[in-house]
Amino acid sequence: MSGDVIQAIRVEGAQRIEVGTVRSYMLLSPGDRFDADRVAGSIKTLYSTGLFQDVTIRRDGPTLVVHVVENPIVNRIAFEGNKKLSDEQLRAELMLKPRAVFTPALAAVDRQKILDLYAKKGRFDTRVDPKIIRLDQNRVDVVFEVFDGDVTLISRIAFIGNKEFSESRLGEIVNTREERWWRFLSSSDTYDPERLNFDKELLRRFYLKNGYIDFDVTDAKAELSPDRTAFFVTYTLKEGKRFRVSKVSIDSKLRRLSGDDLLGDLSIGAGDWYNADQITRDADAIEADVRSRGTAFVQVKPRVTRNKDNESVDLTFDVTEGPRVYIERIDISGNVRTQDKVIRREMRVAEGDALNPESVRLSRQRLIDLRYFEGVDMQPAPGTADDRAIMNTTVQEKATGEFTFGGGYSTDAGALVDVGLQERNLVGTGISAGINGILAQRRSSVDINVTDPYFLDRNLVAGVNIFYITTNNQETAQYNERRAGFALNAGYQFNEHLQQAWSYSFVSRDVYNIAPNSSFYILDQAGQSTLSQLGQVLALDYRDSRIAPHTGFITRLGTDFAGLGGDANFVRTKLDGTYYIPLDRFTNNTDWGIAISAGGGYFFNLGKQERIIDRFFLGGENLRGFQIGGAGPHDPASGDSLGGRVLWNQSTELRFPLPVPSDLGLSGRVFADIGALSQGSFENNRCPTAPGGVCPAIYDNAAPRVGVGFGVSWQTPLGLINVDLTPFVVKQKYDQTQVFRFGFGTRF
Repeated sequence: MSGDVIQAIRVEGAQRIEVGTVRSYMLLSPGDRFDADRVAGSIKTLYSTGLFQDVTIRRDGPTLVVHVVENPIVNRIAFEGNKKLSDEQLRAELMLKPRAVFTPALAAVDRQKILDLYAKKGRFDTRVDPKIIRLDQNRVDVVFEVFDGDVTLISRIAFIGNKEFSESRLGEIVNTREERWWRFLSSSDTYDPERLNFDKELLRRFYLKNGYIDFDVTDAKAELSPDRTAFFVTYTLKEGKRFRVSKVSIDSKLRRLSGDDLLGDLSIGAGDWYNADQITRDADAIEADVRSRGTAFVQVKPRVTRNKDNESVDLTFDVTEGPRVYIERIDISGNVRTQDKVIRREMRVAEGDALNPESVRLSRQRLIDLRYFEGVDMQPAPGTADDRAIMNTTVQEKATGEFTFGGGYSTDAGALVDVGLQERNLVGTGISAGINGILAQRRSSVDINVTDPYFLDRNLVAGVNIFYITTNNQETAQYNERRAGFALNAGYQFNEHLQQAWSYSFVSRDVYNIAPNSSFYILDQAGQSTLSQLGQVLALDYRDSRIAPHTGFITRLGTDFAGLGGDANFVRTKLDGTYYIPLDRFTNNTDWGIAISAGGGYFFNLGKQERIIDRFFLGGENLRGFQIGGAGPHDPASGDSLGGRVLWNQSTELRFPLPVPSDLGLSGRVFADIGALSQGSFENNRCPTAPGGVCPAIYDNAAPRVGVGFGVSWQTPLGLINVDLTPFVVKQKYDQTQVFRFGFGTRF
């Protein structure tokens, strides 16, 4: 038999597939000698095509007969029982497609893909059963029956090998969380392998920050319970010994700059526990100092020498001239909608510049502060030469347009409804435009705004606001106020930290709904007036972030001049500032910090009539513990608040995390506010319209008012809730206090 010559090959059973196609996969041809091994190889090759569900080869005399049974064709794919994931989400993962060849192997692969997709959603209890419905003409419908199952949450997190820190303390460090009822809007209690890897890095940073140089996470694993309803996560740790710093020095290899010249940049000293974060900050501070002295290329590397005998380290900062690397090109990726120029204009590095880590950090922070992106990554890559680098900038865009419809309550405005349409990055140009309306018990408004942060592609902010505002002041002074007008705005930056903004406003004002027993000074100003005002604000800003500052300071000087037409004539000045003090070094937690604010202002009346609505008021946001406008000069007869010309206030606030799980979004604060408002007299005490021409008395006491209290902020998925209690106040006669202050708002 073996060695006989094959004279012909006959194919049987082929319907859709050409006979020639079947023959092309054969390892034998007419004229070849029959070989059992080559016959077996041909069967294997035909199976591997995925076109056939059965293949047999037999001899019929000198003819080789190949009988095939074709795999069916997929007519359609359907899903049943899936509630948590849509048909479209599941279909996008499948390898099987309509009009493609069906094989059980592909169905098994697709089943696993669906299970993996559910596993990413934390549903490890999901079951998927592929069902085949056979049709005529060798076609099949594929139906995946899905049983979603429940979310498989993390029931227990355990730490093995920890002696210096408790499980509860380490549980605050990792991002993975145990199942709790309040995490229904969070995914931190679902199993995620990537999160586990990140937890290992978080633990390493924590221990290095606390002096454990030899720390290691030897294992991090998650085990699924036998009933597939819960995960048990275990971290195995090797803590090692805790090291102190015995000696700190700076070794400078730079000419004309010794290590002693840079010692002032150090915050870590002999006797301190080893702290990797603090060492990194000190190295950055030394680099920034050296660059400020005129050396563009500098490299600072901490060198640690261990003294195992006494569990201490000698710390040396090696300062050398860094490699001369220049930026050859800046590549931007990930911006599907945002124009390249919008990103480039925020960067503080450009092609041809020296590669400066501080400028790269500042560029990244400015891009984050735009609030256009979920993430921003800037990494240098080798260029075309050793002294050239390509700056790869990758951004991940997020939605910048929002339609808002919400409601809430605040002690300032009362119950409110908020409706708005806002786009912060109009068609990717960086232009902000929107319309917003608020309907509230005590303050309602409509505002239309457009702002271009780089008008005419220059260092110039330009914008316009059109507004209509009504305010109910009945709780502190018995009148209502209406304002309607527009404002033209422009601004520019002198440098990275100094900027100035100008505005021109034209406003029609109306004082109305005055109670009959209201103060004479309010009754005397009933009716309409117009304001034509030019204003400016000069700001010096050294904060680390404009959105969420943690360190640094900002100082603002504002001036308003009214008298370019209109009924009001005055000059109003205001100086204020805030200084942020981080407490990371003492608490090992960036959520701790102190904010110290202070401000003052003076109102110069230049006209015949001084209007109450142009004056300063004290209380509410600028002095907690008092109602808005509730502190300062009052009419003793009616009790109405009248405002004043001289204002000063100061606030000290300690911010800290509450002893609850961090994913609850709760933070606390204690504060002490102090301030005063004085010079409440009108028109130099000339009141010709008053009875007898004598001005009514005004209670005007310049003594400081004080509010001391505490508050809680809760960042919920539905909005920010702020609660302040100010039980300790120092007030004067007629002042209106406000012990409880509450604000809640939501958008969707």
